[in-house]
Amino acid sequence: MADIVSGQWAGSDRKARLPSNWAKLRLRVLRRDGHRCVHTFSRGQRCIADATDVDHIKAGDDHSLSNLQSLCREHHKLKTQQEAQEGKRRADARARYPEAKHPGLL
Repeated sequence: MADIVSGQWAGSDRKARLPSNWAKLRLRVLRRDGHRCVHTFSRGQRCIADATDVDHIKAGDDHSLSNLQSLCREHHKLKTQQEAQEGKRRADARARYPEAKHPGLL
């Protein structure tokens, strides 16, 4: 994942939310995936780069092996950026179209 020194984790509590056995989980996932990025391109070809990062497939704090995957730095960065953009789109939509209060609650 991005390093803290570069500031990419600035303001994030992500590292603090990782389980105490994260180093072991991370190594287990990397070994399971053969230390290769598991990203697949549209034609089904798998990335040939070495995996440097372990990513949560679904965002959140599910640290189960089925929710973890090995990615190269570039594909992890791309996935993170896409997730951030989607989160911003959702937040913008909520701001533009606030949820209407139920008439019975007015």
